[in-house]
Amino acid sequence: MITDDRVLQDRSAILAAVGHHPFARHALGRAVPARAYQRDGALLWLVPPEYGPAGCAIGPAEPALEICVALAADGMLQPGQRLHLPRHDRGRLVDRLVVAEHSDWDFHWTDTAPPAQPDEQPVVRLTDADQPALAALVEESFPSSTSRPGDPRVVDWYGIRAGDRLVACGADRSQGDIGFLAGLTVAPDQRGRGLGASLTAGMTRALLARHDMVGLGVYTHNVAAGRLYRRLGYTNTLPLSSIRLA
Repeated sequence: MITDDRVLQDRSAILAAVGHHPFARHALGRAVPARAYQRDGALLWLVPPEYGPAGCAIGPAEPALEICVALAADGMLQPGQRLHLPRHDRGRLVDRLVVAEHSDWDFHWTDTAPPAQPDEQPVVRLTDADQPALAALVEESFPSSTSRPGDPRVVDWYGIRAGDRLVACGADRSQGDIGFLAGLTVAPDQRGRGLGASLTAGMTRALLARHDMVGLGVYTHNVAAGRLYRRLGYTNTLPLSSIRLA
């Protein structure tokens, strides 16, 4: 059980409690109702299901997991809900929470525009006329992507063309106070030519024109992508683990 004196009732209080951390600024959209719970330096907030993952946490992993266990016991977390939590080994959930999925990823952010890249290709904002080519490219090159044409979370799509062909694309999924890149991908036969660097650099500059920071997420097994993002200035990192409750 979590006592009332450890509960925060709105977004502004949550952001103040975590020092306006970039991950919280990203995950908590400006109009998102939220309620947060604190324990021993960890803070976990919950949002209604229509706003994305059920909850996110910042702080030490163990007390964050303890909050999850308490919320599940109180019926405030349900099977099928997703949570982004401080990095932890799945074994720490045994006999505490039953999860159907567990994955590790890093949230990276930068406040500095990347330098020009070798042979950098121009990045353009895509239009409705590009939707068929965009859908085909995502299906071919990133079929597991959660960013798709028509997704209401996407603010804009950006891409790189080779002649009339769309060969790289990425989504602007900014929802909070900072920019956020998602779904970046390059056509399989065009990889190894620096297009990923061009796309990331161009989109980062475009979003920094509207935000003071830009973030992105990358799974820990995608070592090459993580190395690229760090080279482009995404050197600030928050290690996370995502779970889906069974």
